[in-house]
Order: sequence, then C-alpha cells, then structure tokens
Amino acid sequence: MTLYAEKIALELKVRPQQVAAVISLLDEGNTIPFISRYRKEMTGTLDEEQVRLTAEMLEKLRALDERRAAILKSIEEQGKLTDELKAALEAAENMTALEDLYAPYKPKRRTRAMIAREKGLELLAEVILKQARGDRPAEDIAAGYLNDQVASIEDALQGARDIVAETISDNANVRQGVREKALKFAMLYAEKIEGALDEKSVYESYYDFSGRVDRLQPHQILAINRGEKENILRVRVEVAEKDWQPVVESEFEANILSPMVDQLMLAIEDSAQRLLLPAIERDVRRELSEKADGHAINVFAVNLRALLGQPPLANQTVLGLDPGFRTGTKVAVVDPTGKLLDTGTIYPHAPQNKWAEAIDTLQDMINRHKVTLITIGNGTASRETEKLVAELTSNKVKSAKYLIVNEAGASVYSASPLARAEFPDLDVSIRGAVSIARRAQDPLAELVKIDPKSIGVGLYQHDVDQTALSHALDGVVESVVNQVGVDVNTASPALLTHVSGVGPKLAAGIVAYRDSNGVFKSREELKKVSGLGPKAYEQSVGFMRIRDGKNPLDASAIHPESYPVALAVLERAGLTPASPLNERKPALDALTAKTPPEKLAAEIGCGLPTLKDILEQLIRPGRDPREETPAPILRSDVLKMEDLAAGMELKGTVRNVVDFGAFVDIGVKQDGLLHKSQIPFGTVLKVGDIIDVEIQKIEQERGRIGLGWVKK
Repeated sequence: MTLYAEKIALELKVRPQQVAAVISLLDEGNTIPFISRYRKEMTGTLDEEQVRLTAEMLEKLRALDERRAAILKSIEEQGKLTDELKAALEAAENMTALEDLYAPYKPKRRTRAMIAREKGLELLAEVILKQARGDRPAEDIAAGYLNDQVASIEDALQGARDIVAETISDNANVRQGVREKALKFAMLYAEKIEGALDEKSVYESYYDFSGRVDRLQPHQILAINRGEKENILRVRVEVAEKDWQPVVESEFEANILSPMVDQLMLAIEDSAQRLLLPAIERDVRRELSEKADGHAINVFAVNLRALLGQPPLANQTVLGLDPGFRTGTKVAVVDPTGKLLDTGTIYPHAPQNKWAEAIDTLQDMINRHKVTLITIGNGTASRETEKLVAELTSNKVKSAKYLIVNEAGASVYSASPLARAEFPDLDVSIRGAVSIARRAQDPLAELVKIDPKSIGVGLYQHDVDQTALSHALDGVVESVVNQVGVDVNTASPALLTHVSGVGPKLAAGIVAYRDSNGVFKSREELKKVSGLGPKAYEQSVGFMRIRDGKNPLDASAIHPESYPVALAVLERAGLTPASPLNERKPALDALTAKTPPEKLAAEIGCGLPTLKDILEQLIRPGRDPREETPAPILRSDVLKMEDLAAGMELKGTVRNVVDFGAFVDIGVKQDGLLHKSQIPFGTVLKVGDIIDVEIQKIEQERGRIGLGWVKK
C-alpha cells in the first residue's frame, strides 16, 4: 500500500499519508462522498475530486499488478523467466510497457516464425542476428540447415528471416521507441471510400484529410473514428522510415563485414511492414481514441454536473408540454410537490391545425389548476409550441410564464420500469410530459430517473468507451446527489439509490418502510429499515435529511456521530437545536470571536475541519448548493429569427458546452453558437449559465446564429 500511496501522491501533488488514509478508508468499504465529507481529519481535507482520482488510480495500479503477476507466472511456466526479465517486468510502470516485455512469450496463433522454428531454423536466425564477420557466403551457411522439411537454401533463409522479423517486432525496446516516435511524428490520413454514401456530408471535412497525430483535436479523432465505423472513411497511420528505422537499427545493428548483412536488412524491412508498423498503427489509434474518449467523457461529465446542479423552481404548479406534430402535443399538470393533477393532448400543429381549440384547452387547465409555469420540451415542434404558449401568456393568462427545458431522455424514462411503476395507467407519451413538467421543479430529482447517457449534453457520447462513460457519469450523479442531500420523506427510489451506501435494493426498502409506517420522524428510525445495517447507516445517514422531525439536527448535513460536538457548540453559544435560525449566527459569531475555532475544536475534542462544517450547518442547516446557481430565464413572449438583427443584445441560457464553444438558447427556434474565440480567456462556461450575448451573424436559410460576448 505504501508504494501505491507514494505513486498516487506524486501524481496528485499531495502527501503520501493523505493517500494512504484514503486507501485504508476505501478498503474498509467507505464511499467517496462519505470519505470526502466526514473523514477530513484522516485525509488532511482532500476534496471529493482528489478522493475519486485516488480510487481510480488505485484500481489501475492494482489491475497492473494483477496483470504483472499473471505474466510472471506464464513466463515462469514456460521456463523462460530470467532474473533480468523478472526485474524488467517488476519495474514496468504501465500496461503498455508490461505487454511489450511479454510480447515474445505471449501465446500466439500459429505464425510464420513458429513454423520456421519447427523446421529447425532457429540457429540460422541466430546467425543472422549475431552479424558475425566471415568469408563464407550466406547461401553456404544456409546449406548447413537443409533437412526433410527445408528443401532449398532460399526456404532456409526465408524461414530464418521470418524468425528474425518476429524477434525484431517483439523486442520491447523497439516497440517502445517506435511507438514514442509515432505518437510524436506519425501522420494520420483519412479519405472517403469510393461509392460510400454520406447523405448529409457529415464527414466532408475528412474526405481528403491529413494531420500529424500529436496535433489532432479530440473532436476530429471521434469524427474520424465514427466515419470509419460507418464505412464512409478509410483511415491509415503512416510512420516515416526516418522515424522507425534508426530505432530498429540501434537494437539490431547491421555489420557490413557480415555475410548475413543483407539477410538482416531484408528481415528488418519485412518486420517493419508486416508486423511492427501495423502493430504500432493499432497502438497509436488506440491511444488517440483513449485520449479523445477521455476528453469527450470529461466534457459530458462537466455538462451533466451543471445540468443536475440547476436550481429547483419551488412552489410552482407546472403544466408540461411534450411537443409533437402528427400525434399531437401531450399535456400534464403537476402540483408543487410533483403530484400529477391532469393530463391531455392538443393538436395545434399540422396536419390537424386546431390552434384555437388548443389555446382554449390550455387556458382552461391553467385556470382550473392555478398553473404558474409552463415547461416546453425542446425537441420536435418545440418552437412551434412555444409560439402557441407565447400567444397564450401574452394575451390570455398573463400570470403564467414559460420555460424551454431539455427533454433529452424523457422518452427513455417514459418507457422505463420506473415510469410504469409510477404511472401504470398512463400512456407512455403522457409520462414524457410529466417528466418535462417536473424537470423545472427539481431537475436533479427527475433526471436521476434516466440513464445519464440519455441526457444529451455530450459530444459523440455513443462512440466512446461505454463502460468508462457510465463509470464517470454515475460518479457525477452520486457526487451531486450527496452534495445536495436528500429529503428521505419525499425522495423517489431513483434518487435514494444514489445516496452514499444505499443502492437500488436498499432504496426500495426505505420507500417500502415509509409507505407502511408513514414519514420518518428521525434519522435514528432509519435503523429499522430491513437491510440498512450499521455500515450502510454510517455511510448514508449524513446525506439524508428529515425536515420537521424530532431532532432539528436531522435536517442538516451534520452526521449523527458529530451530534455531541454540535450540541456542545450550541451550549457554549447559549443556544439549543430548536433555537431560531436568525438567533444562531450572531451567537455563534460571538462564540468564535471569543474562542477562535482552533481553540474551540481542541476544547470540545474534535478536528478543526469538522468543527468548521458544523458551524456552517448550524447557521444554514441543509444548505442546498444549487441555490447559488442563477435561476433559469422565464419568458412570456417569443422571438423569431426575423426579429433578430446584428448588434442586438439578449440574455441567453447555455444549453451545451463543446470543444469549439457553447450553444446558447436566446429564445428563438435555433440555439446560437458562441464560438470559443468570442469567450474571454479564462472564462469557463457551464450548462445553465445565464449570459449576455450579442447577435453577430444570422444565416436564416441555414438556421445559424453567430453570437458574441457582451462585455459587462
């Protein structure tokens, strides 16, 4: 463990003792949110990202050591494990170096070199490799290796060269050296396959493309990979002779005074073209893809975190619209708690065109249920539906505002077992409208019901490593859910599933207990839930909130293990857990002014980081970090492309952040593009940000809007 801790600490630029503490805690079954929130004294206040990276790096180092052990065992069983090879394998610091060393010993399908060895030509291959001086011609030397299976001198030399070619290609130093050169200087070429159909010219940029591999952008690599997968592009990587040949010749030196010099040169050329360079091309493509995947996954994770962190719009009765043309626009009304009140279908668009009837239906629903907010899914027919809603809110129901919401994944949720269990009697399409309505009330609570991959805030999300993507996105969901905390008396099983230490089975158990016994009155009562043992309770309870329960501290993020500390702090400040919030801050400020936190922590007997967290929670119990995010823009009227003019300034909502900029909803049918060149240096935009933009360019026929940054 010490070795792992030192390696990880070096990478993360922290102390080995901090990493060692995290490793111990992980091995004891503690979760990442629990460690980063409630074990700060042990880890030296490593944040959640550092704890998560430690866990990921630890997993990789352990997998490397498992593979190392398997390779050592395999070579030992072959009777070929020398002290030198063992030392090299034990010193290998990554999987690539390990596999390079294993290459000559790895069981292979039958190769030309194997066949040549079976024919007794290994010694002749060694003569070629030694490059000893001599006067006898190569043919004379080869004649000594003829036998029943080797009929001619050319066959003998060819077989020996096959062995030499494989030896060169399998050499770890050659592989490493050529790979390093290739990753710096190789060229990637893409071209359109003749006759391939690319209907929308998606890959036109790559029909005749070349680029040095170290200069390719992640989005280029992902696009090229997809074009190749769809049989539209042909792709190859070329390593120049000047880059690979010196590496090979430094390991396998030719001697012009050797009769076998020509045989070695032929074997080198054969090895390069038939074995080495194709293997290096695969390595380069894999490494490029892994880097591009990593980048795309990170973009998706950052966007998802921002989307899940959108502020809830509390106390709103919401009418959700799932727009459609032929099959109509589905309508659902939910109360401020998300409970379904009403449903329906309207047909304002072609082919039915029942515009006035749709207006009347919506007006009636809004008035009957006192709707304050209308949400519109941003898919097909969304802007046409927005026009309908704008007419309604401008003329007939001025008390309601509207909001366009990201509907990605709503259809996935609608058909899921979760939605069927929640609304068994509802049509699938109406369930989508319910999801769209609830997304404004509490984006996090609704979006956790959907596979994160189906929430469209990524870049080529279907092309990247799906296991790595799921792992990263699940980590984001877990992180956000636990930062926000969960009201255990209202949370759905989907939301509870992501609480530290809970999982699907236990989440279902908590809801079943709640349904049978009524709301939880205290955190202590959670211990009565079947399957929620001491470890699960320890890991989860700090992230679960009980509002208006027996103990006011149960509504905070203070862990029950720290209640004695919290009570001691309150007592010293002349307060109780029931003291009103407006009395707490002045009293606690007076306490810390009189007794500095460092001294107070020592006197009470707790760590300083824990004390600071407790003080913050006593002032603002159960603080929701989403409250600090700007609220979405609520609109009552709609803009059309024709209304826009260059120089016009508007407020917009960032919908998606990609490599080349950000797509911004400015209230017209098409999101505008704020190119990265327009974003001030050092500014990091995220999904949901509200920004001021200026219309720079309008291409109405192509539906494109170019935006500029408005300096404050």
